[in-house]
Amino acid sequence: MRDAPPHSVYRQSSVTEADDQAERKFIERLAQRDERAFNELVELYEARVFRLLLRMMGRRDEAEDMAQEVFVQIFKAIATFRGDSKLSTWIYRVSVNLCKNRMKYLSRRHTDGEDELEPVAERAPLDEAKGVTFGDVPAPDRVVEGYQMERVVQICISELEPDFREVLILRDVEDLSYEELSEITGLPDGTVKSRLHRARAMLKSSVERRMGEKIR
Repeated sequence: MRDAPPHSVYRQSSVTEADDQAERKFIERLAQRDERAFNELVELYEARVFRLLLRMMGRRDEAEDMAQEVFVQIFKAIATFRGDSKLSTWIYRVSVNLCKNRMKYLSRRHTDGEDELEPVAERAPLDEAKGVTFGDVPAPDRVVEGYQMERVVQICISELEPDFREVLILRDVEDLSYEELSEITGLPDGTVKSRLHRARAMLKSSVERRMGEKIR
């Protein structure tokens, strides 16, 4: 494979530096309590934060409440953000930590009931997950079967322990890098990979048990 020409590498470096500079300025505006900047932040991240919380918690009402709490906490704590990671990674970390604390609180209250799964139209396609291959659903007569599989996968993900659910969602649904997972979870890279491997194996086993058949 031929190396990229020097001018191409320079352009990529320039773009990265420009992006970093723009993010630093944006963070400065947030730290100065710029209301317009905060509104921009919400517009940029509210869908991703809500999707993450819904997948982690399985309940729309809880995810909606937690999403509001996430942005309140971000606004309060933005001045403490040191820039050691990307802003998006920090936002994910705040979201995950608040979510896990809430789940611990709910588990102590022994709340139960069937999880509310988000509508199909709003889901990120789980058949693109890296850990388990579900295949395409090309024929109309297989659409219902595909939706049933989606629902089973959603239920099985919600049944995973939070620590395993966390890495599975962040990597295979949100498509974050291992480096970002380490920054969000505070775990070494090797531990993240090991936990993700176990999460994928447990998910695959759970789906097969519910479906009564092996999956690829």
